Amino acid sequence: MSQPTGPAYGPSSSGAADAVFDDEHAVFPKGTPPNDLDAERAVIGACMALGAPAIDAARATLDAGDFYRPAHETIWRAILDLTFEGAPTAAVAVADRLRGTGVLDRVGGVDYLVRIAAEAPPSANNADYYAVIVRRESDLRKLHATGIRTVQQALLPGAQPDEIRSALDAEVREGRERALASGNSRLSRFMVDGWAFVTKTGADKEPLWGTRGETAWAAGESLMIVGAPGVGKTTIAHQVIFARIGLVDSALGMPVAESKRVLYLAMDRPQQIARAMARLVRPEHEKLVRERLLIWEGPLPSSLDKEPSLLAEMATAHGADTIVIDSLKDAVSTLVDDSLAIAYNSARNRALREGVQVMELHHQRKATADAPRGQRPALDRVYGSTWLTSGAGSVLFIAGEAGDPVVNLHHLKTVTGEIGPLTVVHDHEAGTSAVEETIDIAELLRATPDGVTAKQLATAMTGDKKPEAAAIGRARRRLNTQVKSGLAEVEKGSAGGIGGGKEDRYFTTARHITASAPPTAVEQPAIPLTVVPAAPLASTAPTLPEPLLTDAESLRVTAATAASPGTGRFRERSRTPTTATVVQPVVAPDAPRKNRR
Repeated sequence: MSQPTGPAYGPSSSGAADAVFDDEHAVFPKGTPPNDLDAERAVIGACMALGAPAIDAARATLDAGDFYRPAHETIWRAILDLTFEGAPTAAVAVADRLRGTGVLDRVGGVDYLVRIAAEAPPSANNADYYAVIVRRESDLRKLHATGIRTVQQALLPGAQPDEIRSALDAEVREGRERALASGNSRLSRFMVDGWAFVTKTGADKEPLWGTRGETAWAAGESLMIVGAPGVGKTTIAHQVIFARIGLVDSALGMPVAESKRVLYLAMDRPQQIARAMARLVRPEHEKLVRERLLIWEGPLPSSLDKEPSLLAEMATAHGADTIVIDSLKDAVSTLVDDSLAIAYNSARNRALREGVQVMELHHQRKATADAPRGQRPALDRVYGSTWLTSGAGSVLFIAGEAGDPVVNLHHLKTVTGEIGPLTVVHDHEAGTSAVEETIDIAELLRATPDGVTAKQLATAMTGDKKPEAAAIGRARRRLNTQVKSGLAEVEKGSAGGIGGGKEDRYFTTARHITASAPPTAVEQPAIPLTVVPAAPLASTAPTLPEPLLTDAESLRVTAATAASPGTGRFRERSRTPTTATVVQPVVAPDAPRKNRR
């Protein structure tokens, strides 16, 4: 873009360190023209400290003339010259280059270069972020200058409107074309080609919490934990973030990926949050907690619906790659307003787009008087606009009463496979949680040689003789997971007819295990041992209530059926090993399995 013929407000294009601004004919009623010297120092510091990655990110956005302070323009030109020559761009190398051209003292000397390099942002992505700020302020200065010059020309005797308008249009058009060419305008900054979108954005990533088959929190998607006050939302969240900062490796028995730094927005009763968090902290944790966990106390500078970029800016300013919002009601002006919920979703997505992972703690609606107790929760139980949950990647719901040591965790919005429902036991004194024993499907299949149907598994999981279709669907998905893992096989059923349909039946693939001990000089050769699935232990297994035994397709399972212990992971719980006891399904003798091996 050509320089205005009137007063110029940016650094000179000559690169001289002592360039001045010609404001003889310009008046700035509110002080100096737009600029952000902190952002300029951040860009230059990152380029000296991080080298090529930061330089490549910044120069895609910036021209030398975009710097407001002439000394910064001079330093930037020296960095680009060194980069072109393939030389280092550290502060010492830049100082040597400036000393050779006789301008080192004019830019502040070696001390100034070393200081801004030491204060550099932690990554090249941060350098690009600050470069956009510098570019924005530069564009505002140019528009400011264009506006002043247009006013001056309009006041000249004999001024021609068409000529002034034509000149103004040309300058604005050139500025727009420059913005588009830089790839950082609002129309192209986040544009990627289709192949990159499919292979990079859509690439298979390890979950932040959980497994690939059962993901509680996926990378690039927010996690919302919902529940009434006092059911353990904060308790569970603290265990996850302590795993994120490396104190432990899992929460509720599911693995948690480490992060660099967590920013916790303690807006809802910070003192209570501090007391809850203190239950997990030990003196030996001090260094790690100081370095990798930051806490914001109290209200935000602005609600996120009014300032959607605030979340991403806070994470960038503090070098955090994870943000926890505790709680959502304190971050948004009104949760029931759809327009404000959409604005909050924009704030959430801006943070995610910048690589910041988001966890949100939220409240449920108040239960109505006619609401049946024990009913499985649904997304409409979450308080506020539907757009709050629509934009979330995963929604976990904790059902229970305030202070309950045992609550139920439901996965209302899934990423991959559904988790639970889980029975979670809180240790309120220690601040930890553990999952109660649940059915081990692989063990159940091994102990049931005649196979299991989805309905039978749903009955065993829920205790209901006539489980709902949703429960049967969840059971079927878990059985199919065993099939995909090679631990089970399925015998397809048939559609309904005159005699009725037949359900799919699942069998273990580990049917026979043969082991033999090698003979030795002092021992007799071992007799080959064939281990087959255990026979029903009817003498030791208490039966279910009589009505359940009338259904030939129902399983009689004890409370310890094929159970696997959960762990709190913060400390080992004392548990007495339990032995799974399974009573085979009652199958009519005239219903032989086809293709029996």
